Amino acid sequence: MTTAGRHEVAEGLGALEYAALWKGITTAIWDRLDPLEQQIEDEERIPYETVLPILRDCGAFGLLVPREYGGSGLSIAQYLPIIAEFAKIQGGIRVLVHVHNSFAHALSEIGDQRQRTEILPGAATGEKSVAFALTEPDHGTGADLGTTARDTGTGYEINGRKWLITNSDLASHFLVFAKTAPREVSALLVERNAPGLTIEPLPETMGCKGGQHGLLTFANVVVPSTALVGAEGDGQAHLERALEISRVFIAASSLGTSQRAFDLSLAHARSRVTFGKPIAHRQAVQRYLAEMATDIYALRGMLADAAAKWDAGARIPAESSMCKQFGLEAVGRVTDRALLVHGGIGYTRKLPIERLYRDARLNWLEEGPPTVQYLVTARELLNGYEFDGLYESATSGK
Repeated sequence: MTTAGRHEVAEGLGALEYAALWKGITTAIWDRLDPLEQQIEDEERIPYETVLPILRDCGAFGLLVPREYGGSGLSIAQYLPIIAEFAKIQGGIRVLVHVHNSFAHALSEIGDQRQRTEILPGAATGEKSVAFALTEPDHGTGADLGTTARDTGTGYEINGRKWLITNSDLASHFLVFAKTAPREVSALLVERNAPGLTIEPLPETMGCKGGQHGLLTFANVVVPSTALVGAEGDGQAHLERALEISRVFIAASSLGTSQRAFDLSLAHARSRVTFGKPIAHRQAVQRYLAEMATDIYALRGMLADAAAKWDAGARIPAESSMCKQFGLEAVGRVTDRALLVHGGIGYTRKLPIERLYRDARLNWLEEGPPTVQYLVTARELLNGYEFDGLYESATSGK
C-alpha cells in the first residue's frame, strides 16, 4: 500500500482511562449539552458562558492533543466515536468541538516544537484554539489564493480576505494560508489580536446554528518569521495533511447524525399506530429502515478501516475522501428516509428530525465539496495508490 508519507503511530489511552473519559463525555453530552438545543436554535447563538465550561470539565478540548502537552492523546479510532456522539446533538456544538480538535491535531503534527509548546497546552484546556483560515470570497484555494504574505526580512506582511472561517469568534490563533511567491503557498500562525486583522460575523447558517463563520480581513498584518509553519512553500502539503484526517472526522459526524436519525425513526415506527397497528408493520417503512441501517453499517466499516490505517502510521488520501463522500451521501439518504418515516410531524420542530436534517447538510461543504472528493480519490488511484492494504495484510497473514 502506498502511504504518501507517514506520521507517528498512535497509541491512545488505555482501556480503563478511555472508558472513564467516554463516560464523562457522554454524560456531559446528554445531561448538560443536549438540553440546550432549543435555546441555541431559538437564539441562533451558542451560550459560551455555559457550553465552554462543560466542554472543559469533560475533557472535550484536549482529545487529540498529545499527552505531553496536557491532552488525552487519543488515537483516531478512539476519537471517532466521540465526535460521532457529539453529532447526535445540536450541530453548532459539534462544529465547535470538531474544528477545535481537528486543528489542534493538525498543529501537533505540522507545528514546530516552539509552536506546539506555545499553543497546545492551552488548546487542551480550551483557553486557546486554532481556526483554519483558507477559504476566500474572491478566489479559490491552492494556487488560486489571493491572500499574500510578503517577506519583510524579519517576518511577513499579510494582506487579503478569508471568509466562512469557523470558530472565528473564539479562536486565539488562525492558521492562515497565503502566497509567499506567485505559485507558492505557505502556512502562518496569526494571533487574533494582531494589528490590522479585523473579524466580522457572517449571516447565520441553515443548520449547525450558534457558532460564527466569520470574514477575516488582513490589512498589512505583520507577523514574525517564527509564525511560519514549516518552510516557505510547505502550505499545500500542510493543507492536504490537515484536511486528510479532518475529512474522516466529518464522515464520523455523518455517522453520528445518521445513527441518531435512525434510532428516532425506529422508535417512531414502533410507536406510531395507523389502521390499528404500528407503521413498523408496513413494508415501505421496513424498507426505509433497512436502507438506513445498511448505510450506517457500511459507513461504520469504512471509518474503522481508515482509522486503523492512520493509527498504524499510514497516510490515507484516497480513503479519507471516500469516507467523506460516502458519509455525506449516506447521511443525506438516512435523513431523507427519517423524514419519510416520521411524516409531517418530522417536518416540525417538535422532534429533532428537522434539525438533524438541516445540520447534516453542512457535511456537503466542510473540508471540500463532493467535486473535490471525487478529484482527490481519482487522482490518487490514477497515480497508483492502493487502498486495500489492511485487507491484503489480514488475508496474507502478514
